[in-house]
This record gives sequence, structure tokens and C-alpha cells, in this order.
Amino acid sequence: MKNILEGYKVLDCSIAMAGPFAGQRLGDLGADVIKVEPVAGEWQRHVSAGGARGNQVNVSFLSLNRNKRSLAIDLKSDEGREILYRLVREADVFLQNYRPGVAPRLGVDYETLSRLNPRLVYASISGYGEEGPYKLRPGQDLLLQGMSGAMMSAGRAGDPPSPAGQYLVDAVTASTAFEGVLAALLHRERTGEGQLVQVNMLDSIIALQMQELSVFSVGGKSQQRSHEPHAHVYIRAPYGVFKTADGYITLAFPSMKNLATALDAPALAAMDDEKDTFERRDEIYAMTREKLLNRSSAEWLQIFGDLGIWAGPVYGYDDVIRDPQVEFNQTFVEYEHPTEGRVKTPGFPIKFSRTPSKVARGAPLAGEHTREILRELGMQATEIDQLLASEVIGESRPPEKSPAETQAHPQTHAGNTP
Repeated sequence: MKNILEGYKVLDCSIAMAGPFAGQRLGDLGADVIKVEPVAGEWQRHVSAGGARGNQVNVSFLSLNRNKRSLAIDLKSDEGREILYRLVREADVFLQNYRPGVAPRLGVDYETLSRLNPRLVYASISGYGEEGPYKLRPGQDLLLQGMSGAMMSAGRAGDPPSPAGQYLVDAVTASTAFEGVLAALLHRERTGEGQLVQVNMLDSIIALQMQELSVFSVGGKSQQRSHEPHAHVYIRAPYGVFKTADGYITLAFPSMKNLATALDAPALAAMDDEKDTFERRDEIYAMTREKLLNRSSAEWLQIFGDLGIWAGPVYGYDDVIRDPQVEFNQTFVEYEHPTEGRVKTPGFPIKFSRTPSKVARGAPLAGEHTREILRELGMQATEIDQLLASEVIGESRPPEKSPAETQAHPQTHAGNTP
């Protein structure tokens, strides 16, 4: 059974998170994603994530580069650039997140590559945009979170701004680039025309706040943080994380009547849901906080559930992985990697009834598929050996697996089986 993007070829020249994550999603849908990286390997191969390292492939790189083949090549050399041009002529997508000015200097800008292949969808990811006063600023996730305004939409007045607990800007930029490539491919199917797709991190994180920024820009309501740690400045109380007798739960804008019943707090029943829950946020939060300390999380979740009040547990990652709905959804995929062993990682989040995504391969070693890809271009073994000797290209070979080891760890597909 074919995957949705089977037959499409993607050249992924990106580094770090946003670009590789977008490329991985294309690979999850069946595209042949060739990761074009320096002979020594992409920068992210050589840094740890949260102190975690792998055997030969570190955790960060491993998580963002499955379903790709690796071509290790020196694009600063004439021979290496010519190999890339040969690949471009038969590619469908070119993905890069070079600093502004680097792509033209390497001879891999849209104007150059579109002349070689007018049907090429060329996706370029930048931090702030490829022109303008900030174009040379570093496009790093936390810096963009700070600029986006989002840090002031939660927390307590007087407290420091609240950054997200994940690489939020990188992740939403990856999703935006993924959507942009798919839309451009649909346009090409209809017209035969390729095009340039430009995505930047600043616009992506601003667009994610469609409601919040519109409340400000259209409704004229500024971000007023309250004295209690409210979870969102534009949502009525109570809304946030609350301590219980044995842990924490989340609670989201219940009706005051139902909350009064749950907490045995008659004063809440007299409050107006729309008016008082904004104007008296601190009072409501404090009252709720004190009451919730009297029972366990499980007890409160049962009480709130019976009254139709939205509440839920607060998880750590160990809880997430064991959650019965997460297990039922097959949210995580598992597969065997030749150097890292058994890998368990979040899968592709969209389920297709006829064309499920799958893990065809884990993250490659640097240059693991160099020889294979060049053979597909028609190069002979002697020519490939000469390029290796001159260090225009590089290759790595995974350790051999015994038949017994291969059978012990079959691949696990992500998505529903039709």
C-alpha cells in the first residue's frame, strides 16, 4: 500500500529543529527525504539534548530525523554542488533554513535551483524573515517566545514572564512549513508550477495567537495579569493549576453555580459568570485554591466530573507515556535503530484510514546513504570512491545486525491499519 507522499523526493538541507521536524513529517507520509549534510554531519549530531546522548546518534537528532536517508557532501566544493544540482533536477521539494545570504553564496538559492527545475517547491525557513531590520538576528526559540508577546498572557502580576515548557516556536514553525509545502505541492499538481515557500518563526508564533492578539487588536483589551497565578489573561476565572491534598489538577472556567456546589462555597453561586469571573479573578482563584487543599486529586476529579466541570490531572512525562488514552491512540511509535537500539518516540499525529504513516527507518548516520543515493544518480563505484578519497562526500555504515536480532524487534508502524 502506498503512502500519501510516496514517489515524492525531498532534499532536506536544514539544521536544528524547525526544518528537520518539517522534513521528518514529510518522510512520515512516505516521501523519500534525503538529508543533505556536511561530511562531518549536521551540527545537531554533536550536541546533547537535556544532557541526553546516544551511542552514535544523539537523542535530539534521533527525534527529528527518522524516515530520512543521509547524503554527506561538501557543498562548498564544485563537485559537491554539482551532485546537489543533479538531485535537484529530479526532486520535488527543497527545504533549507540557512541564515539569510548563505543560500545564494552556496549557489542553492531559489532563483538558481528553480532554473534547474521549474517544478521545484522550495521551502525557506528563517527566524524573522529574509528581509527587514531583524533578518540577521539569531532565530532561537526562547528569543522568539519573548518577542511574540505570549509570555505576558499567563502568570501573576509582578512575576517574571512565563516561557513555554517546550520549544514552542520551533514546533509551530515546523508545522507551518509542513503545511506550506503540502499546499504548494497541491498547487503544482493542478498547474505544473513550482514556487518559493517562505516561512519565518516570528510570523508563525504570532499567527498561533490568533485569538489572543485579536482580543487586543480588535477588542482593545490589554494583557492584564492578575495577582494570583491565572493561566491565561483572556480567560475567566478559575482557570489554572491548583494544588490538592496530594498533587495538582487543572481547572477550566466552570459555571459559578456548579463550582459553588462542588466546593460547598455558596458565595460563588451569586457571581455572574461573564462579569464577575473577570473582575473578581483573584478573589475566585484564592477561594478555589483554599478549598482544593482539602481533598486528593482523584477525589476532586470525580466530584468535578460528576458536575460536568472541566478538570484534569497534571502529568509528568512518565505519566504521559503510561496514560491509557495515549496507549490506545498509539501516540508513540517504537522501532529498532542500528546503533541506538529500541527507540520509543512520538509518532505522526494524523491518522489516515487508507494511507497510514509509518516508520520506514530511524534517523540515519551521517552519510549512511551517500553511496546508495549516488548510485541512483548513475555514478559508478570508482567515481564514488574517488569522491570519498577527496572528501567531497562522506559515508558511515551501521553495524551489521544478526537475523535473530532483526526478528526480535520488528518495526512498528505509526497510524491506523486499514
